[in-house]
Amino acid sequence: MASAMLDLEPPLWSEEPASRPDRARIRARIGGLHCSLCTGTIEKALGSQRGVDHVAVSLTHEQALVEYDPAVARPAALLGILRDIGYTISDPRKVRPYEEEEQDLVRESRRFVVAVSLSVASIPIIADPTLGWIGYLPALVCISLGAMVFLVLKKTSLVAAVASTAGLTALALGLLYLNLQGYLTRSAPWLVAALAVILVFGVGRHILHMAFQALRRGILNQHALLEIGAFAGMAGGVIGLVLDQPGYPTAPFFAVTVMVVTYHIFSEWLSLIVKTRSSQAVKRLLDLQPETARVVRDGLEQNLPLEAVTVGDLVRIRPGERVPVDGTVASGRSAVDQALVTGEPIPVERTEGDAVIGGSINGTGTLLVRMTAVGAGSFLQKVIREVEDARALKPGLLHLVDRVLQVYTPAVLMVAALAFTGWLTGTWLLGGEADIARAVFAGLSVLVMGYPCAVGISAPLSIVRGAGEAAGHGILMRTGEAFQGYRLVDTIVLDKTGTLTQGRPVVREVEAFAGTEAELVALAAAAEASSEHPLAQAVVKAAFGHGAVPPEVDAFEAIPGKGVVARIGDGDVLVGSPAFLSGEGIDLSFARLRIGALEEAGRTVIVVGRGGRLLGLLALDDRLRADAVQAIAALRKESLRTVLLTGDNERAARRIAAEAGIDEVHAGVLPDGKAEIVRGFQVLGKVAMVGDGINDAPALMQANVGIAMGGGTEIAIEAADIIILSNRLAALPVARRISRRSYAKMLQNVWLAFAFNGIGIPVAATGLVNPIWAMVAMAVSVTAIFLNSLWGQPGLFLGAIMNVGHVPEASRSNLT
Repeated sequence: MASAMLDLEPPLWSEEPASRPDRARIRARIGGLHCSLCTGTIEKALGSQRGVDHVAVSLTHEQALVEYDPAVARPAALLGILRDIGYTISDPRKVRPYEEEEQDLVRESRRFVVAVSLSVASIPIIADPTLGWIGYLPALVCISLGAMVFLVLKKTSLVAAVASTAGLTALALGLLYLNLQGYLTRSAPWLVAALAVILVFGVGRHILHMAFQALRRGILNQHALLEIGAFAGMAGGVIGLVLDQPGYPTAPFFAVTVMVVTYHIFSEWLSLIVKTRSSQAVKRLLDLQPETARVVRDGLEQNLPLEAVTVGDLVRIRPGERVPVDGTVASGRSAVDQALVTGEPIPVERTEGDAVIGGSINGTGTLLVRMTAVGAGSFLQKVIREVEDARALKPGLLHLVDRVLQVYTPAVLMVAALAFTGWLTGTWLLGGEADIARAVFAGLSVLVMGYPCAVGISAPLSIVRGAGEAAGHGILMRTGEAFQGYRLVDTIVLDKTGTLTQGRPVVREVEAFAGTEAELVALAAAAEASSEHPLAQAVVKAAFGHGAVPPEVDAFEAIPGKGVVARIGDGDVLVGSPAFLSGEGIDLSFARLRIGALEEAGRTVIVVGRGGRLLGLLALDDRLRADAVQAIAALRKESLRTVLLTGDNERAARRIAAEAGIDEVHAGVLPDGKAEIVRGFQVLGKVAMVGDGINDAPALMQANVGIAMGGGTEIAIEAADIIILSNRLAALPVARRISRRSYAKMLQNVWLAFAFNGIGIPVAATGLVNPIWAMVAMAVSVTAIFLNSLWGQPGLFLGAIMNVGHVPEASRSNLT
């Protein structure tokens, strides 16, 4: 059924290159994932299908990658299986609107409020004053959940929040009074049984559906384990109703079902809140982009929606307006504030030929911008897609957790079965009568105590929390190595131009050995015009400054790390480093002293040759980023070895290194040489590489952790594990601290989960633990992991809860 519906819809998946020519690969976004057991469910469900070779699911990014034989399997049929199980499917190429995510949170919060109401009703009915204060202990769980209900409803209406909380309190106190007065002695089991039926088959029917779909495919996951526990509690209660034995805990058995399902809904809701709010830290960038643009066509201005704007259109941006598209300035001059996009605090002067980024705020001038990208190709959309990119690798610890979870649910079911049969047969053999209540106690307590979501959420929550914290600092953590590997790095290698320096070099000297200076810079600018290197852009600007008009270029070839060769007229013009031209047979002997003097002064020298002759040289200068010295000092304080790796000359590199306080310098290195040097450092330890250009991409891929500056080339960004969107070097030590804290939280969470479950399950199997106490212990374990994940950042959670339901008016009418 679901696959047939998918066949009729537009494709909700993207296609990617497969590992073999006879295979196909698709990517889809999967909604409804809550813990690592969900990823295991999907991998098993799809992996068991004919024609499917490989399935990889990312919990933190909610995406699945499936490689299959197109002659045997169809994407619609495969994804239809996931819909049948109960997951939602959406297009990974599109970012989910903020309003849709808010609607999901509102729906889950309403489900949570109803579940809490049923639990609050069941607790006072089973309260036993003969046990003293311990008899009221389970009430603490519902009191805490009731406080959550108040926080949820407070945002919508303080009056509704107070009234609802007061109503729940009155209900609980009224039922408690009736219980203590003995009015509920006969009706209590039936009342709690009704609450259990409403919760399992009504409020929590989605869990029952997912459990059934998993079991019919032979998959034992958290939904199956939960429903087995819920039905075991109901079975224990039904046995009590049938036997009608005095002292048999009929009502408590039903109450366990109510509270276990309630806490599962609670944990689902909490997981959804943390994941949604963390991703929205970056998705709010969508709000920076206006919905319309003022397009100039045939001399007329017209406001058009962004979808109607095409590449090449001219867009007019008036003072104080937000830039709607990525483009280059066709005319005009203005200071553009890019702080909300890149984090740069100082407005950047933009004039003809300069690039502008959608989402920036125009200053006092008017700009006419020729659009170069909009929609999926724009800077903001690319940033948002990076956050959701499912190419993220899992840290090794998360792989370990996944392997444990593969056998966890069957193990819990086996222990529960052994505990039940052991008590049943043991009491019959030793006492002549089977202790059914104790046997059900033991089996049910194991199922409750073995609730697997504590283990499943332990590692992903720390990753999600770390990613959200990093996004708030303008840092995108793309892969598992960003969390696990960066904290272990002992050497950090930095590129010079555009990374350590501002990347805006300026031509300081022009010396022509043949012809005029204007002719020299015109030839150099023509050759460099097609290059993306900052030095090339500086040469082009120098030509305009000299009033020189670059001649037309017939052919162009960039030699990475060396220079460029351009065919102009009937000959080749070579522009690049002295070593490059010397290697091409051009005699530099008469200019050696001058080149040496300029390099000694820290200049970067570019020489120009044509027809085997040296025509002249240009000397350029670049300056350190404002925060470079502070950032390098912070890295060295953490005992990191700092290395400058550049294709520039030795003297210029050493001057920059000395100013920044860097330990070691490797200059005049070609792109493949950079990767080789990084490999050499890796013999001694873990290495991080920081770069921004095409020539840095091999080294970024080679390093244990690749870090790209957000203003760098797309190739460099694609090769990186971490992207410094703010373009600030000060983010490097911040990212390392986040990596270290996130991994520490991951270890703590995993330890907490396994400690609770590892100790609790054997104790529960003794039959000495009431299932109610097992439920309390399970609730404490899940809550402890959530609190630990958010420790130090309570606002991430409390603010998220109190904002649930804050949906724009346009979307409010669509809520159901």
